[in-house]
Parts: sequence; structure tokens; C-alpha cells
Amino acid sequence: MTNKHNFIDLFAGCGGLSLGMEQAGFTPVYVNEINKDALSTYLMNRREEFPYLDDPKFHSRDIKECMDDKFFTTLKRNLKKQHGTSEIDLICGGPPCQGFSGIGIRRSYSVDKKHLPSNHLFEDMARFVHKMQPKIFLFENVQGLMNAKWDKSGEKGEIFKQVLATFRSLKGYTVKYKLVHSKDYGVPQNRPRILIIGIKSQLVKDNNSSEDALESGFLPDPMMADPYPNLEEIFSDLVDPNFEYGGETTTYPKDPKGKWQVEFRTKNGRVLRKGEPLTEQEYSNHTPRTRAKFKAIIDNEGEIPEEFKTKKFAQRWLRPKWKNTGPSITITSLPDDFVHYKQARTPTVRECARAQTFPDWYQFAGKRTTGGIRRAGNPRENIFEREVPKYTQIGNAVPVKLAEEIGLNFKKILCNP
Repeated sequence: MTNKHNFIDLFAGCGGLSLGMEQAGFTPVYVNEINKDALSTYLMNRREEFPYLDDPKFHSRDIKECMDDKFFTTLKRNLKKQHGTSEIDLICGGPPCQGFSGIGIRRSYSVDKKHLPSNHLFEDMARFVHKMQPKIFLFENVQGLMNAKWDKSGEKGEIFKQVLATFRSLKGYTVKYKLVHSKDYGVPQNRPRILIIGIKSQLVKDNNSSEDALESGFLPDPMMADPYPNLEEIFSDLVDPNFEYGGETTTYPKDPKGKWQVEFRTKNGRVLRKGEPLTEQEYSNHTPRTRAKFKAIIDNEGEIPEEFKTKKFAQRWLRPKWKNTGPSITITSLPDDFVHYKQARTPTVRECARAQTFPDWYQFAGKRTTGGIRRAGNPRENIFEREVPKYTQIGNAVPVKLAEEIGLNFKKILCNP
């Protein structure tokens, strides 16, 4: 068994939360993710360090197939054989949030949330925690969960109350929650997230009456001494003056500048220099009118001239430097939501990944993007299957830096019982 703490990631997506935990010193021992492309992304980035995850004994897709007693008995036996123990330090998970997020609500049509299967996956996570009894568990979801109701006649916030009650029904855990903003933990986005944390009661030193996970020490203090970067700090080395619409930049056009770019471009202790291979820097082939619109948005520092305004959603400019209030954006699964700070185009997959604090060595499987019903599904017609292309995988991810800071705090709790 490794001397690192271990963890299980449920609804893992492309692995942002896991990568942050790994950087904090946790070892993944089991992963669950229903989408084949997101799971492929997760596994291929861990093949070198954690090759056993490729074994079907240590990964699964549909969590509904992992709920009976036989599954948990077999999993514990496999973990003990592979790692020398079946004890788990941490289970973390962020069930799909389409039914609670602002974008997801628009896509879920008129279907009541109680009829969307993904909105009940918190119950499966709670059962997983109950059966595996980790020392700590972490539930993560979008801010919209806090005010969501099961149907139009329901009470505001009733879903969150049920989720919280479900986790608090688990015996032996002290459970707290907190709405956090990713920018407070070194991420160049606002990206608010609700976190529910349960810790084995014997590990909780000062069990005060507060429900606030931050006040209770379940979460780390905000990083006031090492704040979030500006987008110019994380994007400027990727700006290719010779880029072509519909084309791709395959080598770094510049050397890295500043600690953030060096960190993104470091793999196994070596920093990638100008001219070395660069991936996921492919550009959309915008129409001439769209290019003119984007240029006008850049020239007007985010304001859209009247001749380009439409009734539909308008793109936001990714400004190179934040205003005094800091990051105001949240990277979504839709690349067309944003305009690059300097070039008249939408951000690339690699740029979106950097905004989520993924390093450049992290690769993504599947299509680059898709649209319509293939990405959104149609719950009204019982179409729940969704494609999860690269932009969507990244937009759905937990920022790596946020997860790392949370993981470092969990390590302190586990190491100082």
C-alpha cells in the first residue's frame, strides 16, 4: 500500500477534482464515470502513474450497477488485494448538475426536477459512503442546488435540504457545508460551488454548532497571499500571431512567462519551451460577420455595438486583467459564450483547460465540441443520453487548483487526528 492517503472519485468527469487531490498527495483507487469519453480522458491521463485503474475492477460507468452488497464485498476484496487495505480515506463526488445549473435549467425544458434521474444521484453517493465508510466525504455541486425545488409548486431550497439531510443521516459523521468561490483558492474564475463535507466524528477536534464548513476548519482559508491570476497571465504564451480560423497551432509560439505559464508547461520537472509540441489549440472557423463582431467587442472592451446586438445570448469578453472585484466569469461547456481577450475568436480547448487550472500535459478524449440535442438531451422525450465533448468535459470539471487546496486541508485533518 502506498504511504499516500487514498480516495474514490464518483461521477468523476474528466478528472479535475481527482487531479487536484492527486497533487495534494491522495492516490485514486477507484473511479466511477458514466460517459465513455470523460472516462477515457480520466484513465489515459493516469495510465503512467496509476495503471491499475484501467482494470475494470477499479472503474465503473453506471453507478446504478454498483449498489448491491455483492458489489461492495467484491470491491473491498479487490482493493485489499491491490493496495493491501480496503480502508478508504476519502470519497468525493459531484453528481451531474444539469438539472440545477442555470444552463441546465434552460435545457431541461418543462420537466420537473424530480423526474430527472441525474437529480437523485446524491442518494447513490450516500449509499456508497455508507457501505465504504471513508474517513471523509466531499459532495460538490453548483450554486443553483441551494435554491432548487422539485417542481413549480415546491418550496425554494427543498432539494438542497433533502440532499443535506440524506448525508446527515449517515451515522458516525459530522457534516457541514459551505458555498465557496473558486477565485478565493487561486482559480481565475468566480465559479461558485456548494460543498458538503462529512468527517468521521472522532476526527473532528472542535465540533462547534456552526454549519459553516469554513468556520469549522473543514475547508481551508481563502488564499489571500497567493491570489488568482489574470487571464493575460495564463493565456499570453498561447497567443499565435499567425493563427488561422479553422486551423491549429501545434507548437508553442512563445517561451513561458511568469510562474503560472511555467507551471502549466511543466511535466516531470521539465518546462516545455518555444517550438515544442502544443495540443488542443485548434481554432473555430467563424464567419466574417462573427469575426467583425468579436473584433468590435475587443475594441470596445466588452461592449457590443448596436449593429451586432441580437435578442439571443451575447458573448462576454475575456478581459486580460480583472477589475477590482476579481474574476467574474465561470467557464461553461459552451465555447461560444466567450471572446478571447486579444484575438477575434472564441477560446480554444487548451485555453479553457488552463482557466480550469489543468496543466498542458493533460489530454482530452472525444469530439472537440457538439451541439443541440446531442449535448443537451431532451428529458421531455425521455432522452437523457448526452454527448460530452472536450469543451463540455472541461466546463463540467472542478477546478484543479480548488480541489488541490481542499485536498491539502483534508490531509491535515487525516494526519492530525
